[in-house]
Amino acid sequence: MQRRDFLNTLAAGAGLVIPLGRHAWAATSAAPGAGTDAGKNSRKLIVVMLRGAVDGLNVVAPVGDANYARLRPTIALARPGDDNGALNLDGYFGLHPALAPLLPLWEQKKLAFVHASGSPDATRSHFDAQDYMESATPGVKSTADGWMNRLVAALPGATTPTRALSIGPTMPRILSGRAAAVNLANGAAGTKANVLDRPAVGKAFDQLYADNPRFGAAYQQGQDAHREVMDAAAGKMNGGMGGMMSAEMQAANGGAPLPNGFPDDAARLAGLMRNDPNIQLAFVALGGWDTHASQGAARGQLANRLQPLGQGLAVLAQRLGPLFEQTTIVVMSEFGRTARENGNGGTDHGHGNVMWVLGGGVSGGKVLGDWRGVGDADLNEGRDLPVTTDFRSVLATIAERHLLLSDKQLVQVFPSLPRGGRLDLLRA
Repeated sequence: MQRRDFLNTLAAGAGLVIPLGRHAWAATSAAPGAGTDAGKNSRKLIVVMLRGAVDGLNVVAPVGDANYARLRPTIALARPGDDNGALNLDGYFGLHPALAPLLPLWEQKKLAFVHASGSPDATRSHFDAQDYMESATPGVKSTADGWMNRLVAALPGATTPTRALSIGPTMPRILSGRAAAVNLANGAAGTKANVLDRPAVGKAFDQLYADNPRFGAAYQQGQDAHREVMDAAAGKMNGGMGGMMSAEMQAANGGAPLPNGFPDDAARLAGLMRNDPNIQLAFVALGGWDTHASQGAARGQLANRLQPLGQGLAVLAQRLGPLFEQTTIVVMSEFGRTARENGNGGTDHGHGNVMWVLGGGVSGGKVLGDWRGVGDADLNEGRDLPVTTDFRSVLATIAERHLLLSDKQLVQVFPSLPRGGRLDLLRA
């Protein structure tokens, strides 16, 4: 085995990513145009990706539109106040009852939704659509990096190995690129000691690579990142899969786990972010949303996925404590699902969807976006919600108003960003 391959294998086993070669980390260098504004660095962003295309029409359901129940005779949510009915949001839209743990955030105006949002690209391929949302370049497959990786480079302040963190089986597309990023496994294994934590083994590797002109810097940065995460997990710094899935659903998940274990991962993530102020960006991917059959209404397959998701987001908000006031959490999925249920009691690949935005600075308690209804004449190609708000406009609004990026930096993170389209999503 090549020495480079061995290092990468060892790093992956440790839950870290150490890019070697011409794109090796420059973890201690300042980002282009970086400043030292501590207030800017204290602002956090967490992105939760629902792989498989969640049904936004049953997450935030237009229960006030008679066409909704007509199009979904067996899977539509009942109106608020009825048995197993939706939770009232504004008299027209209702929240899926499995997401009841999030209702207090809505009432506190720290949760908002952007309906009929998504990618302008028309693909209904999970793989292409996820790629476009993670690169933020819809229709362009040749983009080399993910938008969160570009965001690391654009943020003010010195870049550290743990500034961007992912929780999942592998480093996601959204964080791939030149900037440093750390990937932790799901569950408690992500913060367990590895073989290099054994003093004798660690000392041997230190002697082998410490002064190596080619691999030394990358090795040391990987070790530093690992120790920082371990310290944060131990609180030393300041400051599982259930159910059955079809082969198609597993493929749509892209390796992401079902949300069953998300509450525990959310608690761990909150602890890491509280204990390690260097962690500014985080990403989590969850699978199981490709509900072509037996989707259910207030109960069933979708509800079983939404319940731990809602619980996990509520845990994350609670465990972040005062840090939640400086944090914005975005939940998104590659596209929505058909407005009309299919013959199997499920929904097929659609277009427009709903994005969720939570946080202390969110101007919440409202459903935003250019909503046109679900009448036959209002649907895209007669079957889906149209995309009336580009997902990049939502992300750019957060990057500009929450992370305080300049116009020049926004273009670096989101090339070909649509003109205008900023939303009244965050408080001034």
